[in-house]
Amino acid sequence: MRVDKQKLREIIRELKKWKAHATILLSLYVPPGRPVSDVLNMLRQELSITDNIKLKKTKSAVQRALSMAIDRLSKVPKIPDKGLVLFAGENPDTGESIIVMLIPPEEVSVYYYRTDKYFHTEFLEEMVSESNIIGLLLIERDAATIGMLKGNRLKIVEELEDYIPGKHEKGGQSQRRYDRIIEQMVEEFYKRVGEHANRVFLPLYEQGRLKGILVGGPAYAKYDFLEKDYLDYRLKKIVLPELIDVGYQGEAGLREMILKAGDLLKEQEFADLLKYIEEFKLHLAKDDGLAVYGEDEVRNALEMGMVAVLIISEEREDVEKWLELAKKGGAKALVLSSDVPESEWFNKTFNGLAGILRARIYS
Repeated sequence: MRVDKQKLREIIRELKKWKAHATILLSLYVPPGRPVSDVLNMLRQELSITDNIKLKKTKSAVQRALSMAIDRLSKVPKIPDKGLVLFAGENPDTGESIIVMLIPPEEVSVYYYRTDKYFHTEFLEEMVSESNIIGLLLIERDAATIGMLKGNRLKIVEELEDYIPGKHEKGGQSQRRYDRIIEQMVEEFYKRVGEHANRVFLPLYEQGRLKGILVGGPAYAKYDFLEKDYLDYRLKKIVLPELIDVGYQGEAGLREMILKAGDLLKEQEFADLLKYIEEFKLHLAKDDGLAVYGEDEVRNALEMGMVAVLIISEEREDVEKWLELAKKGGAKALVLSSDVPESEWFNKTFNGLAGILRARIYS
């Protein structure tokens, strides 16, 4: 089965649900050019030594996984041009089994086989990780939040704090000395924030995945921070031109900064999600007939070409179907990540599916 990145995300999510008490879940990655016969011989050899496994239940589960893998792989005449990935396993307690074989959207670069207590999806996760990342930095004199915007996901990487005393009116030389001490403490904090930000962002920049850095915070702290060389010179070059006034730290502050950034983040799906989730809630509150939900209602509106924006939870099993319907109906489709705080409310209240109409539909 050849899969695209959206389908691969769904498969990874399902595979991650499988956990075992013993090393019985089989993961296999085969790069293009590797003869199928070589892989089958390796699996058969692994099967032949399973008799050495002492626990009967574990032995049976491993043998079952290997047998499923051998059976499925023996039907493949040649490893495809992008390679092949296979997962097989069995739950010894329930007897439930799983076998997944797929051709990924990007070329498999490793030859890898392992049985473990979980499926090794990390090589697939690299394929679906966003290559268009925006770094996020909230900075004030005594606190900072470092985050990343990756497609439809917001991630907080680090939160930093320090104690910086406020100004006191001592007068004379004591006041000037006190002020210098405070400024030195602020400078040391900015230096620490810069070191952490460089550690997070530079590897992404060198990989060509970091497209920009959005900086925000209250008052003048963000300007003071960027004036000096706390950030690596390469990162300073990709700081987005507008600095955003934000009154909070943490996730609330990052969300506020993203919403205020507007066109600076026009290519970022998460920014669109926040904007359209807020718009959807506004239409609900106004009861103006422009919010649509319920599978039948959404489908009918799509078929009429009346949906401007379709929001689909990534937790639905039929994401691909709705993406296709949105495409046919000329709707902008956004997949709602579970990382977005509203996702739980959206899933429970609207079953993970809703839309914003171009105009009210009168029946």
